[in-house]
Amino acid sequence: MITKRPLLLHNSNHLNLSTLPPPLEEPQTQTLSACSPSPHHAVPHQLSIQAAQSDPAESVPKRQHSNRSKNLKRFSSRWQSKCLVAGSNNNNLSAEKLHVLKSHKKRSKLLGEEVSLHISTSHQRQRYVTKDGKCRVNLGPITDKSRFLSDIFTTLVDLRSRWFLLVFTACYIFTWVGFGGIYFLGAWLRDDLVHVGDPDWQACFENVDGFLSALLLSLESQRTIGYGSRMVTANCSEGAVILMVQSILGSIIDALMVGCMFVKISRPQQRAQTLIFSKHCVICERDEKLCMLFRIGDLRESHMVDAKIRAKLIRSRQTKEGEFIPLEQSEINLGYDTGGDRLLLVEPQTITHFINESSPFWEVGAERLKREIFEIIVILEGIVETSGMTCQARTSYTEDEILWGHRFESCISLEKGAFRVDYGAFDKTFEVQMSLLSAKDKSTAVKDIFPYCGITKPAAYSL
Repeated sequence: MITKRPLLLHNSNHLNLSTLPPPLEEPQTQTLSACSPSPHHAVPHQLSIQAAQSDPAESVPKRQHSNRSKNLKRFSSRWQSKCLVAGSNNNNLSAEKLHVLKSHKKRSKLLGEEVSLHISTSHQRQRYVTKDGKCRVNLGPITDKSRFLSDIFTTLVDLRSRWFLLVFTACYIFTWVGFGGIYFLGAWLRDDLVHVGDPDWQACFENVDGFLSALLLSLESQRTIGYGSRMVTANCSEGAVILMVQSILGSIIDALMVGCMFVKISRPQQRAQTLIFSKHCVICERDEKLCMLFRIGDLRESHMVDAKIRAKLIRSRQTKEGEFIPLEQSEINLGYDTGGDRLLLVEPQTITHFINESSPFWEVGAERLKREIFEIIVILEGIVETSGMTCQARTSYTEDEILWGHRFESCISLEKGAFRVDYGAFDKTFEVQMSLLSAKDKSTAVKDIFPYCGITKPAAYSL
């Protein structure tokens, strides 16, 4: 680096020499020039653009040079924030810098970008929906918790298994202990505890000599066990009333808890585990039209009835008025107008989205796809054939999981008497030769080649 410094200075005379560090402090200033915002240094993305313009090795056309400048500007803006993170360990950061750093962290988290200390690490960000269909959205503090109690059945079903088992067990134990205490109190008030075994005493709660005996009487009465040693006699009316109340309350608890247990075990989310999606989306040409493709399949022999597929595009944007809209949802047409979204999901299906003027990917080409930040949510809905319940399976694709210029390999072959599905080739793709232009650029190029002068456009150029 020291031997190349004079050559760099010689070839970049238009740069400000005040932005260069002193020679004696070269190792330290090289680190601080990238991360510490000194007043003697230029803005990082300006330095990147100036370095790109002054580099003699980059003798490329103007169009490529402008794209490279945009990429450098985009990268340098992220690089600046990461350098601030790396430099936040020093004690010389001001309160204003820390405030800017926190605001950038919040915005990066909202956009789904994870601020990393190493630029060379793989690009990872927070998903809106995971690959297995779980939504990564945490609800904030809710003040009105009474709404959950009004729908107690759904609240119990949505509980986790360990908490549901705890509530299930606690309901029975509390009723047994509660009515056991009532039986013990009634036996104590009527002096049945001190006249146990007396044949001349007309007891209301027979053979109840303590709390444990009263607890066993409560358990036997509610579960209709009836061993016969302890019972409620006809010598008191209050005992019969208590027994009726416990029987009604026990029936209500049985209906609620057993119903919740059955629904929780047979929830259609478990059926969604056997509905699979391809790991990648591919963009290729079909019938001379640019398309986005992905695959879905069902691993069970019992089929989904009335299966429907739909997709949403999730991305953040800023309006012309300056309003920032986080996680805006827009619809991706998968054949709603032609009925292509209704599936007979017997074998793996390849879902097609034609990129036309109404598509959000109309202006997206291969190079722009690498710079975009978005997420595609795919939702498959259908009725489970065995239970008749509605099932929904979800997955997501980020921009890194979309392959430009690829196609899916065939996974269906013909064998004796049936078609065979090879799920080993379900996710396999192969590369094809195709243009890197977007659908809009291809349409514009065709109009430039074949203007409106009476010449018929060849079929090979139709989009």
